[in-house]
Amino acid sequence: MRTRLQRLLTDLGAWLSRPWVVGLVLLYAALWFVFDPGSFGWHAVAVIATLLMTLFIQRSEHRDTQAIHAKLDELLRANGDARNQLTRLDDKEPEQVEEFRTRAQASE
Repeated sequence: MRTRLQRLLTDLGAWLSRPWVVGLVLLYAALWFVFDPGSFGWHAVAVIATLLMTLFIQRSEHRDTQAIHAKLDELLRANGDARNQLTRLDDKEPEQVEEFRTRAQASE
């Protein structure tokens, strides 16, 4: 159950980094304004701004992570001495990656 939840959260983070999710937030804001304009005050603007900032940060982090992975993948392909375990490390959960790093540092 725990691993399924971890995988769900990882997949949700990747899903939320898509550009069309910003459109969903803007649609939500528009519907809120149309159906309940009386409650659409500074609090609503703050909520929408917080959601959008969170999505922008998530998008930026996802882009940076994907770029780093692409660069590392290329380095691993270019270096024939790399261990095969490293090529699939990005498919693991963050806790598994940390455990791998801890074991690798201990063996140095």
